[in-house]
Parts: sequence; structure tokens; C-alpha cells
Amino acid sequence: MHEPRQSHIAETCRVLLVPGIGNSGPTHWQSHWEAEHASYARVQQKDWDHPVCADWIAALESAAQRAAPNPLLVAHSLGCLTAVHWLAQTSISVAGALLVAIPDPDRSSFPAQAKGFAPIPGNQLPCPSIVVASADDPYSDIAIAQRCANAWKSRFIDIGCAGHINAASGLGNWEQGHRMLRSLLAGS
Repeated sequence: MHEPRQSHIAETCRVLLVPGIGNSGPTHWQSHWEAEHASYARVQQKDWDHPVCADWIAALESAAQRAAPNPLLVAHSLGCLTAVHWLAQTSISVAGALLVAIPDPDRSSFPAQAKGFAPIPGNQLPCPSIVVASADDPYSDIAIAQRCANAWKSRFIDIGCAGHINAASGLGNWEQGHRMLRSLLAGS
């Protein structure tokens, strides 16, 4: 099967990057993708360090309205919880969601300053989606990610031991993740 060209994503829909707490720094794969693709836009939050779910959802709704029709979400960590809470209530049609390193709000390592993200929505998502998890994620575990993927009717990908799948994981521009994004858009 022929893999779509990288630029095909930009030709088809707008990509919204949804970072987690603290935002994604300059060496995070989301920042690499944003720098490499002019059509990729980061959802900006007013407070990156003291996230309130309702506020983060409102920022995503606003960004998605600007990116419509059919934005494609690329969420990391707390951005995943923001995305699934938003998807449960928005009327905006979404092309798909790549959900990477979903944190467990019931885990002791979950940031105490993050408010309103629990419980994790358990309904099928209204768009195609992929859940990506790491076997040694300090903020979650494979069983939680698999359970979310099953509930959401998402494709599940275990990438082995890659920590929190962030800058500390040393992924650079994480081409494997970009291939997953292209496969999501292609429906394969």
C-alpha cells in the first residue's frame, strides 16, 4: 500500500497540536512537527501550569472553530484528556485524533494542580482515533491506555518502553508518530 505524502495531511485538514501540562518545549516532538509544518497549529492555553479542564476545553473549542472544517487532533498527555472531554461535547466534525501518552488521573503521579479531568470519558469517540502508549510511562500504564482505546473504539499501539513519549524520551521529530498520523488520516 502506498503511504500518503507528508504534505497530504496539510492538504486534507488542519492539524491541531494539543499539548499537556507545561506546554511542549522546544525539543518535544509536537514542537518539531509545528516547526516543520506551517499548517500545524498549537492550541494555546491561558495557564499551562494550573490546568482547569473546562478552560482547556474552551481553548480547544475556539481553536477547532478556527481550524474547521474537520481538524485533525494530535494530543499528548493531559492534552489527550482535554481532547476526549471536548470530543464528548463538541458539535464540530473532527477528522481524527492521535492520542499519545494518556495520563491516569487516579494515579498518584497525576499533577495535583490539574483540576476537573477525572473521570476519563468512556464513550466511543465521534471520529477515528489511535491511542499510543508506552510500557514504562510514569503517568499511566498500558492497561489504562488499552481500556481507554477499547471504550473509545480506537486503534491501540504499544510502542514499547518510551517513557512518557515526550522530549525526555529522546524521540526528536518522532517520525513513527507522524506515520501513525498519516495512517489515521488514510483510514488504515
